[in-house]
Amino acid sequence: MNKMHEPLAEIAQCGLPLALEAMGERWSFMILRASFNGVRHFEDFLEVLGIARNILSNRLSRLVEAGILKREHCADDRRRIEYRLTPKGFDLLPAMLALRQWGEKWALGVPANPVLCDTRDNRPIAPITIRAHDDRVLGSQELTWRDLGDVTPASAESVRLVR
Repeated sequence: MNKMHEPLAEIAQCGLPLALEAMGERWSFMILRASFNGVRHFEDFLEVLGIARNILSNRLSRLVEAGILKREHCADDRRRIEYRLTPKGFDLLPAMLALRQWGEKWALGVPANPVLCDTRDNRPIAPITIRAHDDRVLGSQELTWRDLGDVTPASAESVRLVR
């Protein structure tokens, strides 16, 4: 049996269904990607994504309702609305990057252009990996599920959610 087994019947105890409910489909991810790249206005989302108005309107509303984006009036024109990432939305960046890197590896076969780089040294970011508490990169055979009550106290500190 695979060491990486979790009780799949305990769906209410898993954050994945809730995350998928909030993001759940391609257009939401593409809107989020555009937001990470500085797109803020409805018309700009339409232009860069090539998405239908009704779908964009629906997805923006859902992302705002989920707290991933927030609606703000533009300072220079109060009639215009900007959609900005919230801290909750920005926390999706590692997931987005992991999905992008997966697509580059398994679908494209090459890194996409442009590449995301560290501003300090202008070098590409490292692949998104699963890391241990001491920063070791872990492979699938080094992972196991444990009941939170069985996790050692020092390790349990890293499990706590920070908002």
